[in-house]
Amino acid sequence: MATKKKSVKKEKPQSIDEYLARVPDESRAALEKLRATIKSIVPEALETISYEIPTFKLNGRMLVSFAAFSAHCSFFPGAGPIEHHKDDLKAFPTSKGTVRFTPDRPLSAVLVKKLVKTRIKLDQARKKL
Repeated sequence: MATKKKSVKKEKPQSIDEYLARVPDESRAALEKLRATIKSIVPEALETISYEIPTFKLNGRMLVSFAAFSAHCSFFPGAGPIEHHKDDLKAFPTSKGTVRFTPDRPLSAVLVKKLVKTRIKLDQARKKL
């Protein structure tokens, strides 16, 4: 009688440090730089894991997230900031709320700052409605 193999389920990361420890070196370096840039803009933001990826929350709401994939990395600032800065993002593949980049062509700190600050402004404007 054949025995079933037990599927080994990977433990979900409990922190951004734990997530990054699992990422290949090249992508990890790019994501650590992205993380540092985000922290420099919003040091009061809470770092957490949401949907199994690193996420920054501000005032209890998701602000931005990032992740590593096999062929690229992604930054998730939301649809509004991407639409607002579409001219600055022409060199990067984008979708509704995602900017894709590679470790050898990372997002500049200046561009990340623009996207994060726009996200904060859009969230503040939504709160006032």
